[in-house]
Amino acid sequence: MFQNLLVAINAVVPFLCFLGLGMGARRLGMVEEPFLQKLTSLTFALMFPCMTFYNIYSADPEEVPSVSLLVFVGAAILALEGALLAVVPRLVRENARRGVIIQAVYRSNFVLFGLPLTGSIYGQEKTVMAAMLVTVVLTIYNLTSVVILELFNDSAGEKLTAAHIGSRLVKNPMLQGCCVGLLCFAVGFRLPACLEDPIRQFANMTTPLAMFALGGTLRFQAIRRNLRLLLPTVAAKLVLVPLVMVSAAYALGLRGIELFLVVAVFGTPVASGSYPMAMNMGGDGELAGQMVFVSTILAIVTLFLWIFFLGVAGLL
Repeated sequence: MFQNLLVAINAVVPFLCFLGLGMGARRLGMVEEPFLQKLTSLTFALMFPCMTFYNIYSADPEEVPSVSLLVFVGAAILALEGALLAVVPRLVRENARRGVIIQAVYRSNFVLFGLPLTGSIYGQEKTVMAAMLVTVVLTIYNLTSVVILELFNDSAGEKLTAAHIGSRLVKNPMLQGCCVGLLCFAVGFRLPACLEDPIRQFANMTTPLAMFALGGTLRFQAIRRNLRLLLPTVAAKLVLVPLVMVSAAYALGLRGIELFLVVAVFGTPVASGSYPMAMNMGGDGELAGQMVFVSTILAIVTLFLWIFFLGVAGLL
């Protein structure tokens, strides 16, 4: 199990490096707040559409997980979102924080944590199942996160109607990338290498730039002020939700790598993409960034414990 701890650490440390570089650059006066805000906007408008497009576009249609796993994960994400939409607005008064908290609980960094963890435990040949599951998970995340943030986006000062939400969805860069990727994937369209390579490189730049900007804008005093929201949200994200989902998956007969992938989908840290999305869609960007930061650090412990528990129970 020490090897699994190293895998969890190796998955987390790059995030901490990006955050640390942002913090250091800001402290040394190399970057200032206006630049970081522009960088966040650029990441949201350009990099994330490339990432959502490429993750779906590059998936192998032959590497399909079992139908039961796909159905369970998709239905579980949607059910969790529905429960959060019913509960969170009753507990949190500020609209800007409601969407951020809902997104933090259901949206995970499955791409950057799930794939290396799967490869470490089951071997690289088994990561194909996780890679195909990424397509389903990212599609649901990208579609529903835009809708949820728009539901609680009153920054424009206009009455929220179906027409307004529809207009904002159509204009959302991440959703545009997702839809184009799905279309190319569905029809089997392939870009020439001279276009595919730049898109892939932009996609690979997304997380480093987003986390660098987040590190430069983090305020630890603000983290202390937000502990009343951070602690229960992160606890639900890393402990309560995976416990419920793993129990349900086990009851439905999922075992081995499929049960582990349920942990990887629901028990990994808050997705780094939630920060630029909140910043650019009327949410509390500061709180969203803190959710990413705190959950990424604590996930070193919780992921190890999940892997250890499932291994001891003979379920991996």
